[in-house]
Amino acid sequence: MADLNDISLVTQVAVFHNKRAFDQLVRKYQSPVRRFFLNQTLGDEQLSDDLAQETFIKAYVNITKFRGMASFSTWLMRIAYNVFYDYCRKMKNEKLGMNNDDYQSDAISNQHASFLIPHSSLKMDIYKALALLKPDERTCITLQLIDGYPIDEISKITGIGENTVKSHLKRGKEKMANYLRQNGYDR
Repeated sequence: MADLNDISLVTQVAVFHNKRAFDQLVRKYQSPVRRFFLNQTLGDEQLSDDLAQETFIKAYVNITKFRGMASFSTWLMRIAYNVFYDYCRKMKNEKLGMNNDDYQSDAISNQHASFLIPHSSLKMDIYKALALLKPDERTCITLQLIDGYPIDEISKITGIGENTVKSHLKRGKEKMANYLRQNGYDR
């Protein structure tokens, strides 16, 4: 039922350029998109808002390319995923000499550490555990455990094969569990 409503709204935007219909889509998906970016940037609210805004601009500009092969939320999250990795590539080019994994870990743990301070200690520990993960592991973990996407949808969003998604999830969960156990969380 929700997919039919999304398709109806997308059609109104694509055919009639109905900005109110697009505004309804933004309101519906704003929180999940922003949450995705908050988890990828480990709490950098300003950057997350900027990336979310860029995602919705790209969605609006490209809405006629939505074919309904996947749900609108999957299509939108694929755009968000691409926006984030375009941002990482841009930052990598600005910091020559570091590979993407090094840049993300360094930038997120150091540059954005101030965003972690006001949060609860559990949230800080979750962000620190997420910072230990490789970017693809972090993406798969947050899409599944936080956003509730099944493996096949994560595969569509990221363009990573389902078996590789499963591997990223397994390794990511193990790394996070080990970190949290070492920091006093028994379960």
